Amino acid sequence: MGLCVKLASAQYSAGEIVFYRGLVGMGWMAALLKARGGTLRTRVPALHFWRSLSGVLALALWFYAIGHLPLATAMTLNYTSSVWMAAFLVGASVLRPGARTRIDTRLLLAVLAGFAGVALILRPTLEQRQLGFGLAGLASGLLAAVAYLKVGALGRAGEPETRVVFYFSAGGVVAGALFTLAEGGPGAHSARGLALLLAIGTLASAAQLMMTRAYSIGHTLSNAALQYLGIVFSFGFGVWLFHDPVTGLAIAGMLLIVVAGLSATRASVRPLIPIPIPPTEGRP
Repeated sequence: MGLCVKLASAQYSAGEIVFYRGLVGMGWMAALLKARGGTLRTRVPALHFWRSLSGVLALALWFYAIGHLPLATAMTLNYTSSVWMAAFLVGASVLRPGARTRIDTRLLLAVLAGFAGVALILRPTLEQRQLGFGLAGLASGLLAAVAYLKVGALGRAGEPETRVVFYFSAGGVVAGALFTLAEGGPGAHSARGLALLLAIGTLASAAQLMMTRAYSIGHTLSNAALQYLGIVFSFGFGVWLFHDPVTGLAIAGMLLIVVAGLSATRASVRPLIPIPIPPTEGRP
């Protein structure tokens, strides 16, 4: 999906891509809901709203970063979400000293290592004019962490993954339309552009459903390890198709973020601060 976004960014703005990605996603989810005999009725509309808001903002910033940065760099910055979640837990522990919550030292080290990796990536691979795009990618990771926390809450509320993805896609349609209007309106289409937009929406929807299912029935650490392969794939595509630069510091930064994310997932946090566990079925 990231590769298709990179290619489509030459023709469409980030707002347009978010809009069409959501539109295609809504179509697929509506079809799945109908086939499964499901319904769009929900008992937790507020949770869906906040999940969609944080997720769509993260998505728009990520697509914006992908369009202006090396593919692997933009992907890696978005993958700082697990490091941000660890930072949230450490911060909550500091702010609630009376809760007698013990933070595993590995969690704190993971946060520091993750942000060290971000610094290594931003400095060697970004020109001065690209710094703003790098910060956008970093912010997408932070907002994605917030979205994951909301997804976990939706799962615990018993919301099925198709409904969660549908309302997230609907939020993308609304936000994408507003972003597009703010950017001057939609541009012209071409057969290649339409094919890329269809591919983005289809691949994104399939990935969200599979990730949701994996986190629902699988082991969190194993899923996180496999998810980080996205960085490896994007690095290969970026070098092969876009001739993205390969530097030792950039590779070291990516490895640091991967290790930090895995460590943050594995490190235990004792009550009373719960670890955000992806939803059970019954939860992209």
